[in-house]
Amino acid sequence: MNTSQLDSYSLKHYTRLILSFFGCLVVLSIFQYTTLYVKGVVDSILSTSFFIALVHQLGFAAVTGLVLAFPFNFWENWRPRYGFNLAFVLLVLLLIVEAMLISYYCTTLVPLGSDLLGYSYADIKTTISNSGGLQTSIYLVIGVVIITVLFYTFYKVTSKVYHRISKMYPFTIILFSLFVATLFTDGKPINQNKTQYLAINVYNSTTEDNSYDSTVEYPLIKRPQSENVLGDYFELKEEKPNIVFIMVEGLGRDFIGEGAEYGGFTPFLDSLSTKSLYWENCLSNTGRTFGVLPSLLGSLPFGKSGFMELEEFPNKLTLYSILKNNGYHTSFYQGTNSSFDNVDKFLKSENVDFVLDKSGFGNKYKQQEKDAAGSSWGYPDKELFKKSMSLPREKEQPRLEVYMTISTHEPFIPPNQDFYEEKVEKIVRKGNYDSRKKKVIEKNDNVFATLLYTDDAIKWALEAYKKQPRYDNTIFIITGDHRLIPIPQRNNLSRFHVPLIMYSPMLKSARKMSAISSHFDVTPSILAMLNSAYELKMPKKVAWMGNALDMNEKFRSIKEIPLMRNKNELKEYISGGQLFSDGDAFEINENMDLSSSFTGESKLEKKLEGFKAMNAYVTTSNKIIPDSLAIFSVQKERFTESEIIFVNSVYNGKDSDKGYLTARDLAFNREYDRALLVCRYILSDVPSHIDTKILMGRINVWRGDYEKSIEILKECIKMNPNYIDSYSALFDVYFWSGRTKEALRLIEEVQENSSGVNEIKDKIKRARKQAGIKQKTVFVRSTSKKDIAYSSH
Repeated sequence: MNTSQLDSYSLKHYTRLILSFFGCLVVLSIFQYTTLYVKGVVDSILSTSFFIALVHQLGFAAVTGLVLAFPFNFWENWRPRYGFNLAFVLLVLLLIVEAMLISYYCTTLVPLGSDLLGYSYADIKTTISNSGGLQTSIYLVIGVVIITVLFYTFYKVTSKVYHRISKMYPFTIILFSLFVATLFTDGKPINQNKTQYLAINVYNSTTEDNSYDSTVEYPLIKRPQSENVLGDYFELKEEKPNIVFIMVEGLGRDFIGEGAEYGGFTPFLDSLSTKSLYWENCLSNTGRTFGVLPSLLGSLPFGKSGFMELEEFPNKLTLYSILKNNGYHTSFYQGTNSSFDNVDKFLKSENVDFVLDKSGFGNKYKQQEKDAAGSSWGYPDKELFKKSMSLPREKEQPRLEVYMTISTHEPFIPPNQDFYEEKVEKIVRKGNYDSRKKKVIEKNDNVFATLLYTDDAIKWALEAYKKQPRYDNTIFIITGDHRLIPIPQRNNLSRFHVPLIMYSPMLKSARKMSAISSHFDVTPSILAMLNSAYELKMPKKVAWMGNALDMNEKFRSIKEIPLMRNKNELKEYISGGQLFSDGDAFEINENMDLSSSFTGESKLEKKLEGFKAMNAYVTTSNKIIPDSLAIFSVQKERFTESEIIFVNSVYNGKDSDKGYLTARDLAFNREYDRALLVCRYILSDVPSHIDTKILMGRINVWRGDYEKSIEILKECIKMNPNYIDSYSALFDVYFWSGRTKEALRLIEEVQENSSGVNEIKDKIKRARKQAGIKQKTVFVRSTSKKDIAYSSH
């Protein structure tokens, strides 16, 4: 026997690898169920579900062993040890992926599926960094080490167990049989192999046929004939009312109102719901935040991965555009980055008058506490409302104001956290919670503490609005974007189940509706009321996904409502009193609980498939409404083919920060036209990328166009009053152009708005000196490529 034969690995060694792989999958399943048990999600670890999970892990190990057996055998015959090393590395990588997916599932209680395809690199990066980026990375490294050691240990332990298996074909038959057996074992997300679940979902999403064969060019078009169901409940005044939306992150129906499963943690909203029009069975049309703006304010279809993920927006009508066209001032307020989920892009397409996000707060407001990784989502909810209340408002002009809160989002770190967690303890002690609910609350006390904080913040906001112009002519609409993810949900409908509250000083009487409505119905209902009272300039036709809100006090479900669980996951559809979810039909009762339905499954599936086809057609072919009906037509930065070729040669379009650095380098090399081209390309996709916009201002002054430079830099300051680089660039422009009065006014503005004023104290000193001593100035580009330098003569 030669050396190569001695060094080669046989099927016996490969069998031990697969057994070790399965052993590690068992350990990961134990980890999952233990974590869920500790969080109060499951009642026991060694349950029927756990043993079903082991069967599915066995099946996954079997099919993995079957697939890898052939490359193992091939490479071992070709080069000893190559097949073994390849199989070892691939199996460890699969275990690492499975561990990460299980960790994600234990955090969100939802398996990662094809929605992964709907998130950009920037979104994923932001989410990870704000959910404990560094800490997560450390845990990942530790997890990789543990899994590798565990796998190797199992391999050593199996050295004397399966030494008799020495032929390929009997072994592959066994593996194949095990895999086929698992196909007949009913699996739910909790007990399925998460890697297999992801792979199947991605495959189904990318291969499903959504071809639309209807002859109707604009299938959503209809006349704006929604019934005015709200008008009788409001004593409207002669002037159009202000409309204020507060979209509360994670505010599910399970936490608010009478009969809430986890009630007691939103006392103000509980009280407000009894003084309002209150829909206790409203549904958000998406299971995550990405869909709330298009659904609530536009009654728009989803697209493949959510409307705001569309590469180019089709023509559309929204509450923003219609009310702006009727004299309303439109605004949006958010404490985090507006570029996340392409919110900035959507708002720009609607010509929203004012946008406040994380960058625009200034030095008077305190960000949310940083998590263990040193990251912060942005400004907590009360700071958001305080900043908004500090901004001037015209007394005569009606306003549409939209808020998106962020505090009730991971990592759940409210201001005065100890104070609110003590309140949670008191509520639990006095409350009548069963042992399971009590355990869930205690294990997630930071989540419920944040609910209490946000409830206080909304109470503060409504009190503050009493001091604002036209408060007595304001309608407040409060709803959740989806249900809180970390808290266990009862069924597949729970994550969409949110409250809808309409409160106003003009409200004649309160009313609670138990009938099912959705976010799709809000904009049509508001516009129907306003149009009836004020004869708005309305489009001749609209393309709403919804219609009038159902005002029935008793429970009923009479609407057709598609529900998008995650990006790329359109798996739920309500038709009448039935829900179609994950291939099964359920009956919906008055408590929003589900029971298996033995009829209508194929009919519901056909409706869902029909909607998917229509949804894909109208969003990808710009067939929601024609150009003639659009208030703000699609305005997309256009580039020639040669421009696109050049941009693609220097920038891949995925990381706007790297694109900015590319444009900056081009500018430093005096290739101003090409630098501006890259800047335009970046801003066409990420309009809130302020560094790119500032660079455009600098490039224009380098070219000698002072007016254009000043115009751009003023826009930057309006966009982000706190960002010191905008002021720094504008001080340079004022200095070079001798505009001393403007420079002195800018000193007052930067001192009031920016926390980084000390970073440019030399430029402030220079501006004051110039105001007192006139001197001729010229400018040159800095050879250090860091900033613009100047010299005096």
